[in-house]
Amino acid sequence: MPEKFLKPYDPVATESRIYAEWEKSGFFNPDECVKQGVTDADATPYSIVLPPPNVTGRLHMGHALMLAIQDIFIRYKRMRGFRTLWLPGTDHAAIATQSVVEKKIKKEEDKSRHDLGREELLKRVEAFAAESHGAIIGQLKAMGASLDWRHEAFTLDEARNRAVRTVFKQMYDAGLIYRGHRIVNWDPKGQTTISDDEIVYEERPSKLYTFRYGKDFPIPIATTRPETKVGDVGIAVHPDDARYKAFVGKEYDVVFCDVPIHIKVVADKEVDPAFGTGAVGLTPAHSHTDWDIASRHGLSQEIVVINEYAKMAVAGRLEGKKTAEAREIVIEWLKSEGLLEKEEDIKQNIATAERTGGIVEPLPKLQWFINVNKEIPYRGKTLKDLVTEAVRSGAIKIIPEYFEKTYFHWVENLRDWCISRQIWYGHRIPVWYKGEEIIVGNEPKEEGWAQDEDTLDTWFSSSLWTFSTLGWPENTEYFKTYHPTDLLETGYDILPFWVMRMILMTEFTLNTIPFKTVYLHGLVRDAQGRKMSKSLGNNMDPLDVAAKFGADAARMALVVGNTPGTDMRISEDKVKGYKHFANKLWNIARFILENNEGIEYHLRGDNALTLADVPELEVWGFWDLAKEVTEDLENYRAYLAAEKIYHYIWHTFADKVLEDSKKILNGSDAEARRRVQFALYANLHNCLKLLHPFMPFITEEIWQSLPRKDADLLMIAKWPLNMR
Repeated sequence: MPEKFLKPYDPVATESRIYAEWEKSGFFNPDECVKQGVTDADATPYSIVLPPPNVTGRLHMGHALMLAIQDIFIRYKRMRGFRTLWLPGTDHAAIATQSVVEKKIKKEEDKSRHDLGREELLKRVEAFAAESHGAIIGQLKAMGASLDWRHEAFTLDEARNRAVRTVFKQMYDAGLIYRGHRIVNWDPKGQTTISDDEIVYEERPSKLYTFRYGKDFPIPIATTRPETKVGDVGIAVHPDDARYKAFVGKEYDVVFCDVPIHIKVVADKEVDPAFGTGAVGLTPAHSHTDWDIASRHGLSQEIVVINEYAKMAVAGRLEGKKTAEAREIVIEWLKSEGLLEKEEDIKQNIATAERTGGIVEPLPKLQWFINVNKEIPYRGKTLKDLVTEAVRSGAIKIIPEYFEKTYFHWVENLRDWCISRQIWYGHRIPVWYKGEEIIVGNEPKEEGWAQDEDTLDTWFSSSLWTFSTLGWPENTEYFKTYHPTDLLETGYDILPFWVMRMILMTEFTLNTIPFKTVYLHGLVRDAQGRKMSKSLGNNMDPLDVAAKFGADAARMALVVGNTPGTDMRISEDKVKGYKHFANKLWNIARFILENNEGIEYHLRGDNALTLADVPELEVWGFWDLAKEVTEDLENYRAYLAAEKIYHYIWHTFADKVLEDSKKILNGSDAEARRRVQFALYANLHNCLKLLHPFMPFITEEIWQSLPRKDADLLMIAKWPLNMR
């Protein structure tokens, strides 16, 4: 028996060494597996692309969960003989990354990006991203992720830039990308547009004001933002609301807080007659909903009364005031004019920018958009049609299935996608201007052309992730072999944003799906069910957890009992429990090896010790376990498979089988002793295989100390199948 078993298992001294051995073997790469005869050249391919972590800092427990689940399926499929490819990469996360660097520069040098200039700022951002990237790669390896590092990608590298320019031009030529004035989410602090998923809604106390535009105005309205009413162009009521039918179609001129406005009453089914007075003042330039209603009824959408700095852009007493101050001025004016009818305390969800904390202002801006409702000339369908059909047809399966409703609801309400950002870090819009001329796609060689100043939304490049990482737009062997990918595993919170956009871009570009199955995990919360955050002080760093308890224990704690789509709770006590399990496994191996001196080990074929060799495995229930675990993994039930293996090893193998075997091992019947020694070894040999995808480090460490085994490395051993 190796000396190391005389000491307790030490994950810190083991895990980095084991990972280095895996990397050196080359078996993370499917070509190397074929080259060394581990995998058949004509074996079925199986591929996953890693959702690229942002280069803005360290990974959190949610990332650790994602890595554990994906690694489980990759290791399982590799052991089943598939040509497995798990592609790694990182996301430049434009707004987030630039924001971090800008804050650092402001704090340390008291300078803005404009003080530095574009070129210098980009140097600073790229240096930060490179440093952060190195830390992230270290974390990925520490968690045991068997990624093919030969094919690592970055959303802002040259290969991805080539894919971005190609797709942009294709969509522009198809009439789907256009530049125009539309209402967008504007971050006054960050001075850029942001996407819907970069908005954080905060519940705050607010007030609902009910008032009239003037003393003779016939219809009262209710709003939480009276300062915007200086930009109103109409009032919308429900067509069936008897209170206002007589007013529909009528027009009124009033002066509201020094500002002349023209109001037309329109009937629209989107109005909720039960909210407020049932009459809604329309401010098209500062509300997505009002913009849509105004568009349907031919009302003006051009009256902008709030500027990019969240200040009032009107004449009179409100001029230049911040919106909050302007609100108080309007309320005082309403009271002095006797127009305020009611003031109610309410709770309101306020849209804030995730990265800056600024209150988001809907503003009409000249931006670049993707039209999701326009028919693609050569397809006869819209992008919205394509993303709907991909899931409704069953071509893409979402786990858990009930999230399909969330997906369809989002698609039904999908607006044209604003893809331009007013920041410097990211893919520059591939459009060049010279006078009235325009070139799209690739930079013109002649002088005198100026490139668009804006950059693309990060989601544009990351939505090409499944195929740009495989070499597209070149028709590479990897692209032909591994696309569409088999599995996308990610958090349910980005289903409408990243997942839907990947389907949209892949369907348009390739006329196929990006992946066959979407597996959605939930949020990782603390022991009290709270979201982890710096402010609460309840963050758990995966590296700290791994250093204290081992990456294997962290993986098991994250996976066992964690059903898809549901939030889970994690604590150090839970991780500690699986560290005890690792120690239990170590002790099982030590006991079996120290009681197996002088035994001949026979392996039949290139698989496991088979049922014909060891009938005890049937009696001890191993093959029933192997069958159930295999079925669970085939059906993406990793949480059940992990729990079953845990219970079998601890409560069946250790508590019953080993205890019952001790009598025979200590008895005088040599043949019975030899038989049970062999059977215990066979059970350990096979249990290590079943457990390996979940706890790869300790199983590999024990495996390499076995006197007889069917592969030098457990990571390429054959999955145990009943050979009857």
